[in-house]
Amino acid sequence: MKTCALYGFIIALADSLLILALFFLGFHSDPDKLQAAKMIGGLGALAIGITFTVLGIKARRSEVPETEEFGYGRALGAGVLISLVASVLMAVFNYVYGAFINPGFFDIIIQDQLDKMQAKGITGSRADQAERILRFIMSPGPYSIYTLVAGFIFAFVLSLIIAAFLKRPEPATPPTQQ
Repeated sequence: MKTCALYGFIIALADSLLILALFFLGFHSDPDKLQAAKMIGGLGALAIGITFTVLGIKARRSEVPETEEFGYGRALGAGVLISLVASVLMAVFNYVYGAFINPGFFDIIIQDQLDKMQAKGITGSRADQAERILRFIMSPGPYSIYTLVAGFIFAFVLSLIIAAFLKRPEPATPPTQQ
């Protein structure tokens, strides 16, 4: 459990540092730069998640003696624990980020979405209704819950795939002597 928690913490820390780097580089201050921030952040988070989930499952596997099986279920379990820790910590970070570090971030996202709707010709009461919904969803609390659920589902799918490659089959038993 400690190994999985450690690697979940490392994923959350690396993702948080990536978000802060994007913030300090000005990618979270302008709707025009938001698309680049989404791409950099998404690809960076994917690379971080894959890398440290693989390393975490390998570390967990190395803790299990060679004489014991470390099959798909155990590899998946390790990946799920890593994912759970990372998702919970990222939900907390995203709340702190949106509420205290960059409280204008959600306004940038909302403005970006409203601009896209306007470009599609959505105006008037439909645009006002969409804005009200966006303002509710894009606030620190609901966004953190979304991060927790969506992040865990995505990381779970990654764990399903990674576990298939990192399982260790049951060791062959030597023939019995008669």
